[in-house]
Amino acid sequence: MAILLYRLGRFSFRRRGRVVAMWLVLLALLGSAAAAFSGPTSNSFSIPGTESQKAMDSLAEEFPEASGATGTIVVAAPEGERLTPAAVGPVTKEAADVPGVVGAVDPFEAKSVSQDGRYALVQVQFDSKADEVTDDQRAAYEQAGADADGLRVEHGGEVMQAVPEIGSTEAIGVGVAALVLVLTFGSLVAAGMTLLNALVGVGAGIAGLFALSGVVEMNSTAPILALMLGLAVGIDYSLFITSRYRQHLSQGMEPEDAAGRATGTAGSAVVFAGATVVIALAGLAVAGVPFLTVMGLAAAGTVALAVLVALTLLPAVLGFAGRRVLPRRRAGREGAETPEAAENRLGFRWGRAVAKVRVPLLVVAALGLGALASPVTDMRLALPDAGTAAEGSAAREAYDLTTEGFGEGFNGRLAVVVSGDDAQATGAATKQTAALVAKTDGVLTVAPPQTSKDGTTALLGVIPKTGPSAAETEETVHSIRDRVATVEGATVSLTGATALGIDVSEKLADALPVYLVLVAGLSVLLLMLVFRSILVPLKAALGFLLTVGATFGITVAIFQQGHLAGLVGVDTPGPLVSFLPILLIGILFGLAMDYEVFLVSRMREDFVHGVDARRAVVSGVGHNARVVSAAAVIMTSVFGGFVLMEDPIIKSVGFALAIGVVVDAFVVRMALVPAVMHLLGRAAWWLPRPLQRALPNLDVEGERLQQKLPEQRSEGELTNV
Repeated sequence: MAILLYRLGRFSFRRRGRVVAMWLVLLALLGSAAAAFSGPTSNSFSIPGTESQKAMDSLAEEFPEASGATGTIVVAAPEGERLTPAAVGPVTKEAADVPGVVGAVDPFEAKSVSQDGRYALVQVQFDSKADEVTDDQRAAYEQAGADADGLRVEHGGEVMQAVPEIGSTEAIGVGVAALVLVLTFGSLVAAGMTLLNALVGVGAGIAGLFALSGVVEMNSTAPILALMLGLAVGIDYSLFITSRYRQHLSQGMEPEDAAGRATGTAGSAVVFAGATVVIALAGLAVAGVPFLTVMGLAAAGTVALAVLVALTLLPAVLGFAGRRVLPRRRAGREGAETPEAAENRLGFRWGRAVAKVRVPLLVVAALGLGALASPVTDMRLALPDAGTAAEGSAAREAYDLTTEGFGEGFNGRLAVVVSGDDAQATGAATKQTAALVAKTDGVLTVAPPQTSKDGTTALLGVIPKTGPSAAETEETVHSIRDRVATVEGATVSLTGATALGIDVSEKLADALPVYLVLVAGLSVLLLMLVFRSILVPLKAALGFLLTVGATFGITVAIFQQGHLAGLVGVDTPGPLVSFLPILLIGILFGLAMDYEVFLVSRMREDFVHGVDARRAVVSGVGHNARVVSAAAVIMTSVFGGFVLMEDPIIKSVGFALAIGVVVDAFVVRMALVPAVMHLLGRAAWWLPRPLQRALPNLDVEGERLQQKLPEQRSEGELTNV
């Protein structure tokens, strides 16, 4: 591996003009494809095979006029006054005239007026799904009732689900990353070059995703997740290789050979770090959730491109930069850095300090992470609803006004679909179903049935007593399903956005333990291949579990329990978005293995070259502490930029990833890992002989490369390594 990448690095360095041109052409082609073939992204979360999704599919086929997106216009009179049909009528008429609306129900006819007469709900039915409603239709819907004199009119419902957009907040994270790179390298050339490489990779990845969005149904979160990871790992991978290149230059090596060696050694670590991220993200498919699979594959593709950019475009750009990647005070020097100067670096001092206090450090860090993980026992999962939307948004205003006038349950409407072979069977089953549902604990009321044109399908609207994300509503959904299972003569299913969210959350919760075991086991196997050790992989897996536990605990404490929620812009605490835990495990696994590989590969590199095991730990920390710290700060900054977005899903994902990186890099990898490695000593690298023979030697640390290069100094010989 190291020898192959060494050749690739030297080739890219020499043919730098062609390599750069190739990437620019590829970027242009992908950009053109994105402009020509991109399609709309979806904001829906569904899982084929669940009862709610089956009911939605059946409704679309048998009762299409009731299967489109719904909207709810909330009308409120001034305090102390009552609404009248004459006052609300124009609002209903304007809603009915919105393009794509098949009907708007007068609240006085539907009896959807509050007991005090001050509030009314105008139910609006569209002919297409929420994802298919155009911006013009949505704008026209929001204008319905805007001129109602003396009335407060708010617009909510499925149709108001906004697709999150990539905006200026992400630039803040990139700006911080650029500053960290300048401070780390002490060179504008090195910082700019590293950032440019990452932007090329993420640009190609995002363009490729949008090019595929015309043929693949893509959730609106997928491109943003891909952008998050593409930027973070793209900068980090370039940072690691550039740092090794600068180190070789400072030792007096020629730029071309330095680029080749940096790609062969640090590049090998990048390949395996990237592979772990890609495998973990692609592994999200085991959950059996289509939208999650697409999100994982989209992010995995962007990470794979980041690896290719780091291994090819980066050495080419290094060819143009030469020695200018060094700080100006050192760019013209040819001599190597003295050992005394290296030993005085902060990283070496930290490595020696960890060695001295390794046992107390292990105890304090483990107990601290355990305490941070304690809120996990209270974790609840749900799909987000308008109740957790940003204060002041249209969806949130409508939600709050509905709650004020009718109670939270009116925001969590359920729908019971009754399908029979003929109109008579459907009618009888509908009456029986309505009676059973009305007597169910947690149900406030059951609306009169709507019947399809042929009478074989009926739709019952059910209003629970509690809100869509309340634990009591989940119990109500299960109780209704248990009761209607006894109905004969027709198929009865419970659906609606609330029921769909509950089904998605339960499916993902069931998949979470399986996925956690999968990625933990995968980390052991991969690191066993990389480091040819038993204890190092086990230590890495345990460290990853500590990271995950602490990250979940902090996220629950802030986003669900509301502690310090205002600091991250959370207006209303609530359950975590249902796919956050499994997504977080996948991404953090990859990133944790990144730091593990980068840090420990240097320890093994020194160990296999004859350095004492414990001195190798100090050396690994000393050489990589600054780079790993800079990489962690960069990742945290990139992820943290997404916390400033209003969308609660993106905000929670960005926050959890930022916290996870901080915990893993600074507590687990920079403190616990070297402490454990000091305790283990030579035993850390023990591998049973049968496994030594069975496992391939991937040479990530470049041992064979180190053996060959000193014997092959001539230009012709080096090309044949």
